[in-house]
Amino acid sequence: MYQTYSQRMFYLAYQYTRDFFHAEDIVQEAFLKAYKKIDSVDDYAKIGAWLSAITVRTAIDFLRSEKRKGCYLLDSDMLEPVAGTVENRDNIEEEVCARLFQEEVDRTMERLSVESQQVLILKIQYGLKETEIASLLKLKSGTVKTRLYRARKQLKRCLTPTG
Repeated sequence: MYQTYSQRMFYLAYQYTRDFFHAEDIVQEAFLKAYKKIDSVDDYAKIGAWLSAITVRTAIDFLRSEKRKGCYLLDSDMLEPVAGTVENRDNIEEEVCARLFQEEVDRTMERLSVESQQVLILKIQYGLKETEIASLLKLKSGTVKTRLYRARKQLKRCLTPTG
């Protein structure tokens, strides 16, 4: 099971943390959780989706824990401007504006419900289809579509100047 699903789980964890070592820890933790609850699996054909859901939830829990501690995860792209290794200095202003906007979107997303955050992340970051998200989160496709619509609408309302 580890050989079959560990890479996929690592990719999911890395997408959340952007840190190689934290992603490895999350995958290990997810496998431990899965091992303890393996008897609750009804359909072994869906074990990949089940492990993915555990990994995503473990990654989210990890990020919440780090946030409470006041820790921030930095990737190499964030450190390049600080270290002075960016080649094209003309684009720094554009990059700063893009990052500030992304931070604003991230802060706004934190105000959304966990359910809305999950479907948005899976749709936008991972590019999953509504049916894949529904399968992963064990929801109906219509529920996923409704949550996506409402989450996007709420984000748009919070991010536009008119409110």
